[in-house]
Amino acid sequence: MHKRVRLVAAIMSSLVLSACANLSVGNLFSHYSAQNSELHQALTAGRYEQAQELLSDSMAGDILDNFEKGRIYLLNQQYSESLSAFELSDDAVRRQQDQATVSVSETAMSISALAVNDNLKTYQPADYELGFLHLYLGLNYLSDNDLEGALVEMRRANQVQEQARKDRVRELESVQQQVQAQGVAPSLGSVLANYPDAGETLQAIQNGYLLYLSALLYEADNDLNSAYVDYRRALAVIPDNLQVSDGTKRVAKRLAMTEDLAKLEQRYGNASYLASDKGRVVVLDERGVVEAMKGWNLTLPISRGSNYGLYSVALPYYANGSTPQFSSVSLNGNRIEGNLLTDVNLMAKQNLTERMPSIVIRQALRVWAKEELRREATKNNPDDIGNALFNVWNTLTEQPDTRSWLTLPGEIYSASAIVEPGEQSIQVEGQNHKFMVEPGRTTLVWLSRQGNNATIWHKQLGNIR
Repeated sequence: MHKRVRLVAAIMSSLVLSACANLSVGNLFSHYSAQNSELHQALTAGRYEQAQELLSDSMAGDILDNFEKGRIYLLNQQYSESLSAFELSDDAVRRQQDQATVSVSETAMSISALAVNDNLKTYQPADYELGFLHLYLGLNYLSDNDLEGALVEMRRANQVQEQARKDRVRELESVQQQVQAQGVAPSLGSVLANYPDAGETLQAIQNGYLLYLSALLYEADNDLNSAYVDYRRALAVIPDNLQVSDGTKRVAKRLAMTEDLAKLEQRYGNASYLASDKGRVVVLDERGVVEAMKGWNLTLPISRGSNYGLYSVALPYYANGSTPQFSSVSLNGNRIEGNLLTDVNLMAKQNLTERMPSIVIRQALRVWAKEELRREATKNNPDDIGNALFNVWNTLTEQPDTRSWLTLPGEIYSASAIVEPGEQSIQVEGQNHKFMVEPGRTTLVWLSRQGNNATIWHKQLGNIR
């Protein structure tokens, strides 16, 4: 009986010491992607209202839960609700980043706190997700005709992404210190071989969508120096994007950047201004939904001093999925070709690859801590039923951390066209969206499409020559 009491006490103490807002039956015995599979499927099929009904209020905490809500509300054209949700995420991120360092308990240093899984830890968003947070805050402001508010978010996006990169380095250093303190040595090589770099390095790290939109809005505000900085950054990320190269040449010419312009024109052709009797349409085209992480179990050799063993760990991974095909977009009956701005799947996979050393180290600490708890709870009687119960507990709670922003688009494309002023018509996914373009002016059309559905709106950006 005393051994059973000791077993229950060990398990309950692990829950109490690792208790947080994320403590739930779902997070104990399942993982984020699995719990949100219906939501992901509904959004992929373009069923926005059903996706909204499937949103959770308290699954992953204020940051991630409101990421998902803000995105779904945006697609469902509930702009005030979208803005409110993103602002709640933003506030939660501010509070998180105001903490000087990640605490010992937060990094799961203690054996008891390690006894469950990473889904109970506070979610720390990836830097690319923080970029999208401010991008969508900016788009919400723009949809409400607040160019100044949108520009503030463009500026903040660069700051928070830089801070996130510093935090990622600090986190890796922290878990490495834990390994040294605990004397636990996992074999990283066999794991990391399955997580290769994404390849296109800048495209996997820098958000061309964000940089291009930022440059376009600065240009609309006649802040040509800031526009040129972001056009150049976007061009480094996506050098073959026609809209980015055109914008870079256009602003270089207006700024009289003679040497830069000569190099740009040598590669991309002559710069040109918009004629006063013509109009320009710029289309931002979001397609599909980012892939969801899956979980897999791997047997990992782990040593601590002279002790050595093979332990099963649960890790997240991205499957090699196929890219969905979408119909072409037509402007006034004529097909317009899109140019890739951002591959979000590429960014998500690269982020996971970069985080794998930290993930594996924490997993190694966890399985070793679970083994220590099992030994303590069943010592002096290895045949006790408590031994079997603890093994079942360890197996059921060993869940991969698949948390990520599941409702982001899979890819983003841009397109543009010079048109005769007057009424225009965009045709996409069975919808016919009409809008006006004035002489010498540029109009932005934003659309996001999933399945056979699409959300579309437009804004006048003014005199972008």
